[in-house]
Amino acid sequence: MGPRRSTALLLAGIVLVACVMRAPITGVGSLLPTISADVHLGSTAAGLLTALPLLAFAAASGVVPRLAGRLGLRRTLFAALLLLVAGCALRSAPGVVPLFAGTAVLGVAIAVVNVLLPALLRREFPSRVAVMTSGYVVVMGLVGSVAAGAVVPLADTLPGGWRTALAVWGAPALLAAAVWTAQLRRAEPVTAPGAHVRAPWRSPLAWAVTAFMGCQSVTFYVLVAWLPTVLRDRAGLGAAAAGWHLSLMQGAGVLASLAIPFVASSVTRSRRASVATSLVTALGFLLLLVAPHQTGLASVVVGLGGGATVVLALSAISARAADAAGAAALSGMAQSVGYLLAAAGPVTIGALHAATGSWTVPLAVLTLLAAVQAAVAWAAGRDAVVA
Repeated sequence: MGPRRSTALLLAGIVLVACVMRAPITGVGSLLPTISADVHLGSTAAGLLTALPLLAFAAASGVVPRLAGRLGLRRTLFAALLLLVAGCALRSAPGVVPLFAGTAVLGVAIAVVNVLLPALLRREFPSRVAVMTSGYVVVMGLVGSVAAGAVVPLADTLPGGWRTALAVWGAPALLAAAVWTAQLRRAEPVTAPGAHVRAPWRSPLAWAVTAFMGCQSVTFYVLVAWLPTVLRDRAGLGAAAAGWHLSLMQGAGVLASLAIPFVASSVTRSRRASVATSLVTALGFLLLLVAPHQTGLASVVVGLGGGATVVLALSAISARAADAAGAAALSGMAQSVGYLLAAAGPVTIGALHAATGSWTVPLAVLTLLAAVQAAVAWAAGRDAVVA
């Protein structure tokens, strides 16, 4: 196989992998009332169903580097794609237990991909990490947004209803696995058992990267969970209009993800961009707090900040690592802690709202969190690598 064809197949595989990193879970929220009524889930169980993928991300991310050290990056990614297909099938089987078990399996599979893609990009495209990261984040966001909007019409038209609508996302995962088989034929060093790079728990720089990842994950998943409700309660929007504002937020995030490689083209610019876009996120939350009727502006601003910082946080994982093995170890640490915080974020913000009876305190807390994100982004962006 020639080098050009090999690179083209690798790029195609990365694009297809990005297509299934968010789509299998973004549609659940739209179908949650239907699912809850069909399988008799209470509000607590329904909330657990939406948080389960994030908990699986947190639980699995820490062990992924060890697994990849034994099998190799490409083989581990291929196994994750097959696991994702199995999770989609299991989740759509009759019964409550398969629903939760399949969702957990999906979360584990996506956690593997989340951790290993930064390491793969660090090894295969060391001079184009920001561009490649931006590319797969854009694909991930676009397909995830389409999935969120299409899942209800699919459930209304396909035989099998919501189960079939959720199962269809196993098809692109299967296609991605088929394309990825080309990568299995390429020679790849496999780290001997016990020789893997350990998570850098004692490194201040690693903790700065982890805090950056955690802060941006919390703000994103809080917005996905609560932005429509905030807009309905504070601005009086209807359910449909509030949902469109969530789409507007995600669309603004995609545009920001596209623009970041051109803005953050060096270490110094990347560091400044990380701080600036974190402050843009803080401004978006501040607009929701003090100008609740400026819903469109607030949604765009918070989306621009969030879409940019996710690319910068993922790029920081690759850039602060000395090599691909170090990137996998740092990615496992940053994403296990980051997604644990992300799982707690929507629950905590919901509890604050319930305790205070308004969105004032929760939005103030989120504004402060985005300001803290700017500080840790500055620390995570210094020109150094994790030992």
